[in-house]
Order: sequence, then C-alpha cells, then structure tokens
Amino acid sequence: MPLSQLDANAALIVVDLQKGIVALPTAHDTADIVARSAAIARAFRASARPVVLVHVTGAAPGRTDAGSRAMPTDPSFFEFVPEIEQAPSDHVVEKKRWGAFHGTDLDSWLRGKGVEQVVLVGVATSIGVESTARFASEHGYHVVIVSDAMTDMVASAHDNSVNTIFPRIAETTTTADLLKAIG
Repeated sequence: MPLSQLDANAALIVVDLQKGIVALPTAHDTADIVARSAAIARAFRASARPVVLVHVTGAAPGRTDAGSRAMPTDPSFFEFVPEIEQAPSDHVVEKKRWGAFHGTDLDSWLRGKGVEQVVLVGVATSIGVESTARFASEHGYHVVIVSDAMTDMVASAHDNSVNTIFPRIAETTTTADLLKAIG
C-alpha cells in the first residue's frame, strides 16, 4: 500500500546506520542506503519533524544456532556514519536487542512528542528494521517503510520483509515519494 499521508509530526527512525553495520556485506549497496537515509533525515529536520538515530550497542543474552552474540570491541563500530549528520535535536537510542523499543525510552519519547506515525529506514531489513516496525505497530503507531532506504545481509530476507511482512503492518513508500510528501 503506498503512503496515504505523512503526518505533520511523523518521526523518522534511522536503524543501525553505524560504521560497523554498514561495513558488513549486504544485498544492496550501503552507500546508496546511507545517501537516501541521509536525504530523508535532512528533509525531516528541515520540516521540524523529529529524527531518531538508533544504534546497537550490545547483544541480548542467549544461545543461538548462529553462534556467539558477542559485540565487537572497536568503539568505531558503534559510531553513526558521518553522512547521517547527527544533529543536536536528534534523539539517540542505544539498543541491546534487535528492535529499538524493548528496554529503551523510544516509546515514551515519541509519545512525549505527540508522534503517531513513524517512518523507518536502515539496516538490516529483516532484523533491526523489521523488529522496530513490528513493535511500532504493536504500540499503535502508523508505520511507514521506505523500502529503497534499507537493506539486509541476505537478499531473500530483505525481500520477505518488504513483500510479505511490511504490507501487513505498514504502508510502504520510496525515498522519492516520501521526499515529495515532505515538500
């Protein structure tokens, strides 16, 4: 479903556009994803809409088939990519789970700003973005997915999220259409 409207107080949530994550091999060129996300962030700031920058700074405990969840020790892994141009007005969320809501102040911060609609971009589509989108939907937000401003390490996982999961919990749009809606 295409974007029906962009609320005046919609918030942009930028998921895991941090140096260590964007350096991973992905299905789509992360330079393009970062450039589109940065353009959206600039437009949100220019229109006085809230911008939330999320980065993963730890991992949930537990055993997985994929192996260790240990995080890198290099501090630069956790830094936001410079292209995102972090602004003093941006709200920063440090998460230790896949999604940006669990164990963070994101929901209370958004509600305190009167936000009812969230727009999501970032990496990885099927992990941080999808988890955040699912929790946003469960918290009652109108969710918008910018499908060309996200990627995944696995192309089929990205495609499943974009084509199967997101249409059930969100409206999807492109960077160009969202920027037109912002004006």
